[in-house]
Amino acid sequence: MTGPANLSLVCLLVAMLAGGCATVGPDFETPESDVADDWLESDDQRFSSDPGDDALWWTTFNDPVLESLIQQAHEQNKTLQIAGARVFEARAILGIAAGNLYPQVQTLGGSVGRVEISKNADPISTLPDSIRQSVDTGFGNYRLGFDASWELDFWGRFSRTVESADANLAVTIATYDDVLVTLTGEVAGAYVLLRTLEESLAVAEANVAIQQRSLEISEVRNRNQLTTELDPQIARAFLRETQALVPSLKASIRKVRNALCLLLAKPPGALDAELGAGGVIPVAPAEVAVGIPAELLRRRPDIRRAEARAAAQSARIGIAKAELYPAFSLVGNIGYAAETGGNLFDSDSLRGFGIAGFRWNIFNYGRIRNLVRVEDARFQQLIENYQDTVLRAAREVEDATANFIAAQEEAVFLEDGAKASQRAVELSMAQYRDGTADYTRVLDSQRFLLQQQKGLTSARGKMAGSLVALYKALGGGWEQRSLDDLVSDETRQIMRERTNWGKLLEAESVEPVPADERGGWRAPDR
Repeated sequence: MTGPANLSLVCLLVAMLAGGCATVGPDFETPESDVADDWLESDDQRFSSDPGDDALWWTTFNDPVLESLIQQAHEQNKTLQIAGARVFEARAILGIAAGNLYPQVQTLGGSVGRVEISKNADPISTLPDSIRQSVDTGFGNYRLGFDASWELDFWGRFSRTVESADANLAVTIATYDDVLVTLTGEVAGAYVLLRTLEESLAVAEANVAIQQRSLEISEVRNRNQLTTELDPQIARAFLRETQALVPSLKASIRKVRNALCLLLAKPPGALDAELGAGGVIPVAPAEVAVGIPAELLRRRPDIRRAEARAAAQSARIGIAKAELYPAFSLVGNIGYAAETGGNLFDSDSLRGFGIAGFRWNIFNYGRIRNLVRVEDARFQQLIENYQDTVLRAAREVEDATANFIAAQEEAVFLEDGAKASQRAVELSMAQYRDGTADYTRVLDSQRFLLQQQKGLTSARGKMAGSLVALYKALGGGWEQRSLDDLVSDETRQIMRERTNWGKLLEAESVEPVPADERGGWRAPDR
């Protein structure tokens, strides 16, 4: 066969192999999930099914300190920074997977050497001495060549690997968003708890003052022999019990402040000036837009993460299944070889070879089939996990909604009860001074006042806290993030100085690729 004919045959073979036959394995589709049409409390006037703008939900509390804390947490929290760095790790892994679509081995090599052949060894040693002494036994060895080995993506094994890596990138981005949602909720929840404890401390100290005054009155009446010693002793015991609440509350306040410092990546005590000596519990809005249950599939990062994990695993089925079929590869070398450097690039110094081959694991079908079954079973687990995540998300919203309603109703009753208890203390104290009531009535009224005020403070804290939990359950807070903010500018600069990241630290490089565009040929550093 002539040279051109050989070349045409090789080109045809390469075209056939590169074109491939089919991509094996299932194409991923979002699993079906059981989602209700509306929430259980959809008829409650406090909730609206209109799509809510939850990107900056914490601003509904109108608390500048809370807003400042959350902003600092978004910029400085270490767990969030770690999640951002993992996105770049996943992007680099995607680049490795995309690189396997191209020739897997690409080596440029060369050598310069000198070879000396012994005159006292065969075959030169067998020559007559006159000839043997005149033989030039040394020569140069100059080589320059390029080697390439390419396993073609005939069954879509490498494109499925890219598809899986692409989905894993989406997993890390969804994980970052989930950390952002969780962090925002933790900061807001800790802040609400802090203000609740501070108000509880104020309540305890106010009741200490009331009970101190009551003790003084009982001591005066005892000294005037209007009552027995029993009254001041009971008053003192109750006062000490209330005073004992103060140290515990102060310790709890310090712990929560330290927890906030950790969330903001600051040393203990660094937020004391900003938090002040005390504050009020954030006031929850009267009405909340919760949207409809189906919106959770888009809004909740953990649901999107569960879907992306299933997509990544679906592609792994195809990767495993491709091993059932023959793998085709091209191996070649082209280069120059000469005895002298001056002749290295002469046309006569050109050398090379090319091989088209295949391998087929025909005696490992049992092992390979079971590997496919393993990947398929894992995929089914992730489908179930996705559906379970959807159900759990709906439950969290319903639980937070119920808690918010209960806290609001509880606060109404307790506020009226606290007012009544306050008035009862005033009346009982007046009657005790006048001698028309015994100290038991004073003691009961003060005990009820402390109990009602503590309950009211707790209910107001639960009302704000349950709203934080509701917004967190709705998946609010991640929408305002930018892929440019995955790590701080300082960290990004340090990474650039330490390693050549090319364009992989840019937002457009980590932007998730839509599912219908995943796989196929793409540059590793797109």
